[in-house]
Amino acid sequence: MPISRIAIGSPQEATQAGALKAALAEFISTLIFVYAGQGSGIAFGKLSVDGVTTPAGLVAAAIAHAFALFVAVSVGANISGGHVNPAVTFGAFLGGNITLLRGVLYIIAQLLGSSVACLLLRFTTGLGTGHFGLVAGVSIWSGLVMEIVMTCGLVYTVYATAVDPKKGDIGTIAPIAIGFIVGANILVGGAFTGASMNPARSRSGRALVSWSWTSHWVYWVGPLIGGGIAGIVYDLFFINSTHEPAPKHRLLIGGWRRR
Repeated sequence: MPISRIAIGSPQEATQAGALKAALAEFISTLIFVYAGQGSGIAFGKLSVDGVTTPAGLVAAAIAHAFALFVAVSVGANISGGHVNPAVTFGAFLGGNITLLRGVLYIIAQLLGSSVACLLLRFTTGLGTGHFGLVAGVSIWSGLVMEIVMTCGLVYTVYATAVDPKKGDIGTIAPIAIGFIVGANILVGGAFTGASMNPARSRSGRALVSWSWTSHWVYWVGPLIGGGIAGIVYDLFFINSTHEPAPKHRLLIGGWRRR
């Protein structure tokens, strides 16, 4: 059971050079992702009449976030694993693939990266970053379930392409697949919830800068539940219950751990 491998970690872990470098990588990757992704929405709104609420705006947001996440995951993969998302970190923790203390360090870095990106966007563009919220007619529970499903698909993709020890040497396929699933989910959920899948991107950075906290809890609870489900399910059914022998060491999002 992956739950049996959950580890708190030692206090010294938070001060180790490797952990601090990984946290810095998460900060930079998240800043890159949020600045490019949210910045594209600001630019589209400036150049169009109806802004990102149009079908073209939705497609542009999906493409921009897919490209930005591909880059953000790629540049952080060799240092921190390129989580760029508290829900991914939480899913890795519940799957027994990262300690609690290291995970908290990652999440703090991700929140800071998102907030700094939004502040930089406001400073460089002179425009507000906007905020995520449920569209009129979408209930709290519908939005919550949609965020759970979309984030579950995202974290499941992360496990299948980046964490699974049987994945082989797939090079850049993992960042591409992760970027694609986020882009596809934005096309699905963008018109309903804004398609968050990432508490750092949707609420902690933009909500803090825009100071809009409507339905705030949905954009934390939904992604964390979805990420946790994907982490447990994939680790339990496809990593631990397999006829194929796993390597002696297993590459985790954030480091190596002996099986």
